[in-house]
Amino acid sequence: MPTSFPPGFVWGAATAAYQVEGAVHEDGRTPSIWDTFCRTPGKVLNGDTGDTATDHYHRRAEDVRLMSELGLGAYRFSVSWPRVQPTGKGAASRSGLDFYRRLVDDLLAHGIKPVLTLYHWDLPQELETAGGWPARDTAHRFADYAELVARALGDRVDSWATLNEPWCSAFLGYAAGIHAPGRTDDAAALRAAHHLNLAHGLGARALRATLPRGARIAVVLNPNAVRARTTSPGDLDAQRRIDALSTRIFTGPMLRGAYPADLIADTAGITDWSFVHDGDTSVIKHPLDWLGINYYAPSVVSATTDNHPSPAPSPYPGAQSVTFHQPPGPRTAMDWTVDPTGLHDLLMRFTHEAPGLPLAVSENGAAYDDTVDARGAVRDPDRIAYLHGHFDAVLRALGDGADVWGYFVWSLMDNFEWAYGYSKRFGIVYVDYSTLARTPKASAGWYRDVIRAGRVLPVPTG
Repeated sequence: MPTSFPPGFVWGAATAAYQVEGAVHEDGRTPSIWDTFCRTPGKVLNGDTGDTATDHYHRRAEDVRLMSELGLGAYRFSVSWPRVQPTGKGAASRSGLDFYRRLVDDLLAHGIKPVLTLYHWDLPQELETAGGWPARDTAHRFADYAELVARALGDRVDSWATLNEPWCSAFLGYAAGIHAPGRTDDAAALRAAHHLNLAHGLGARALRATLPRGARIAVVLNPNAVRARTTSPGDLDAQRRIDALSTRIFTGPMLRGAYPADLIADTAGITDWSFVHDGDTSVIKHPLDWLGINYYAPSVVSATTDNHPSPAPSPYPGAQSVTFHQPPGPRTAMDWTVDPTGLHDLLMRFTHEAPGLPLAVSENGAAYDDTVDARGAVRDPDRIAYLHGHFDAVLRALGDGADVWGYFVWSLMDNFEWAYGYSKRFGIVYVDYSTLARTPKASAGWYRDVIRAGRVLPVPTG
């Protein structure tokens, strides 16, 4: 195993527009599905909204200076679709695009590489009203939006991702109903998954046609490091089912140009897949320049028995015969098990399944119950230990032959954590939500030192 990261390895942090920007009513921005979802009683903890979030829209310059002070080499951010194309179709909003022009200019002035994600879950509400992701037209609207953003920022941004975690958009939003838009329709969720895949392919094609030569185009997935509870045939079949519904439903068409046969068989009682038109999968299989992998924790599954019933509603259509189990080990404030081996497994999986395709750890991090002490400091040793373990996992993967070009901690700062509102803190920078003051946590200083050293440093004691 190498002891240091290779020269040129990119260290960054990531955020998403709705989670940090605020300013939801300014400069022509119209509601997204998350604005609507937040105003639906009982959907978001404490009735929290992203109306202000961390006010990154107004504190952009301050935040970029903070990134520079932390030594970040890259910043992965998302563009708010309803901010730059308020109705989800038609002309772009100049004021909306100007915000991202200023952000990119600030990043470049500080020597920070902008890594742009086009879609991180904030679908314009007008498109949801017209059918949302279960409607095929939404994929074509996304391609038009991708072209608008590429024309505006392509001269300054060379790393692009089409979608962030389409699994969450499709299955948490349309099957389980715990994310926007809050629908619980398994057939609609499967249609949404396909149209997100199609949006990726159409969007990547639009980017390729618009961006300067040399631009690097990707998609960011959250593949599931899913493990069978035992080696029994039932448990191994449960693992196969969840792998198909969480990972191969996207990587099948994106990397190989076809949906897995077992996925189609597993879901035959829900849909006949007639929404997949001739030529769709060839569009979806657009050549990628890199693949983003988001990882937080593995899953352990078994066949459902009387002793291990399945959850309801399930985000996995057609998988009512599968039960999820909490793996052993320490847990984060999200109740997610800390297990860096899952990250190593995923990096090696895609090294073997997509040889020659560069990888990035596009999100990885942990929420803990951070507090400010009497001296105004935020000590988060558990987060440092979490990052230490996952950095080691990346180093092991590099030593085993994985082509990993960068790592992006989730998240730069505490922010709106979707249905959890402001109750979960993932940031390496603490945000006081009453004043919006930023305070780098101990993990931010440790991360800065790792970046400078180019190697994993010991976890501080005391």
